[in-house]
Amino acid sequence: MTRRDSTEQLILELYVSDLKASCEFYTSYGFTLVREEPNFAELKWDDSLLFLEQVADNPEPPLSPVGNVRIMVDNVDGYWALSKKLGARVLKPIEDRYYGLRDFTIAGPDGVGLRFAANL
Repeated sequence: MTRRDSTEQLILELYVSDLKASCEFYTSYGFTLVREEPNFAELKWDDSLLFLEQVADNPEPPLSPVGNVRIMVDNVDGYWALSKKLGARVLKPIEDRYYGLRDFTIAGPDGVGLRFAANL
């Protein structure tokens, strides 16, 4: 596996309360689990990395996410159908937006929104 110099990376790392549940959530949407350790996991989406770190005293997630991770996909309607099938909590239903995207946002584990989008 090729590793990049740490000065050439921008990686989102999320603190989670349940590493196993978080890994299952993200892999159900197509992230690839690269490695998993007792309190840490590395996932991949195309060329982007997502790190998850389990922390024992992670506070309760807010009812409304403080931010979201946008994932550009070819078939946003397919991801919408998958989200409905998986019973995801919908924060913003699928819609064509004024800013040129068709997107929707669901609640992910520990208070982070996951927004799937496609160009109109």
